[in-house]
Amino acid sequence: MAGRSVAVLDIRSSEVAIFIGERGVNHTFVFKASKTEPYGGYQEGEFYDADDLSRAVTQALSAVEQICGEKVKTLYVGVPGEFLKVVPKEQTLGFPKKLKIGSREIESLFESGKEKIKGYRFIRVTSMIYTTADNRRVANPTGLYSTGLSGILSYFYCAEYFANTVERIFSRSKITLRYLPTQLAMASYLIPPETRDEYALFLDVGFLSSTVSVLLGGGVLAQRTFWAGQGQIAVRLMQRFKLPYEAAVALLTRSNLYLRKEAKSREFTFRGASYEVAAEELNEEIKAGLDELCEAVSAFLEECSGKELDSKPLYITGEGLDGIRGSVEHISKRLNCVCEQLAPDLPYYNKPSMSSRISLIDMACEDNRMSGSLYNRLLNVFGG
Repeated sequence: MAGRSVAVLDIRSSEVAIFIGERGVNHTFVFKASKTEPYGGYQEGEFYDADDLSRAVTQALSAVEQICGEKVKTLYVGVPGEFLKVVPKEQTLGFPKKLKIGSREIESLFESGKEKIKGYRFIRVTSMIYTTADNRRVANPTGLYSTGLSGILSYFYCAEYFANTVERIFSRSKITLRYLPTQLAMASYLIPPETRDEYALFLDVGFLSSTVSVLLGGGVLAQRTFWAGQGQIAVRLMQRFKLPYEAAVALLTRSNLYLRKEAKSREFTFRGASYEVAAEELNEEIKAGLDELCEAVSAFLEECSGKELDSKPLYITGEGLDGIRGSVEHISKRLNCVCEQLAPDLPYYNKPSMSSRISLIDMACEDNRMSGSLYNRLLNVFGG
């Protein structure tokens, strides 16, 4: 793309989107083109139909290139949690004498924790926190003098299956692909650094797949993806009320868990057909579906119980709760913690369903800006 513009492919569990844009003023963005296409999704680390994914991506790419009137040369691809492995490590590097820490020392620290993992390829490393030999805890050690440097680091690895599937789609093109961890991009963009300086909890609820993360500083300390989202709740409604699946999804996105108990029934029309469901039973079924999501989150957080997470709020985003009024409040009660729904602070794009797309654009713009700097040299060294 020309100038500072970047192109991003966001692969969610029910649709793909390609955005082309660049950073504007005051933390805004200027978008040149965007296109969203539905497809079959994925489960347990595999796409239901790779050909369907290829069709959706190809159509989206063709549409944005036609709108812009130019070809995409580099495409940043978001890697969803389903296809990502996060490896946290504490690495220590000693120096022969006290010296000024610079890019070479940081690069060596990052390199020391890199490993080969069967079935995965390295795509990124970030630091959660650095500590100098005299126990100074800092977010950025550049310019400090010390005889050693330690870091709690996050190494991100993309599944070879995912990368190979995407690369086959572009095998006949000259497009260069760059991989970005989707949930890290979302957390970094949506949650202020000062909030992430200590532990922070982040939940990305998708249509079929959701990911919960424990954040620390600029990295991810732990992450878990599970098969739960809006689509699974819609299946419950379909079976309970004998609805077509598409009608169940439409009903779910218009639901209201605050509905007064005296309301006996709910009537709605979908594609010319009228339906009537018992209001109380509808809310019970939605809450039961949300409870399954909460159980998965709760089980993960119990495994992280030694991380001082009890008093931390849970930040929630993603398209999985779109339209379900009262869902965040129900999750808050079920998990017994404060929950806050996040979305981009941008006109028109200020919806949780836009969080991954805007966040990936933000990370891609930063990578593009830093091209040729220490950060990108590290990516090149590590094969990102």
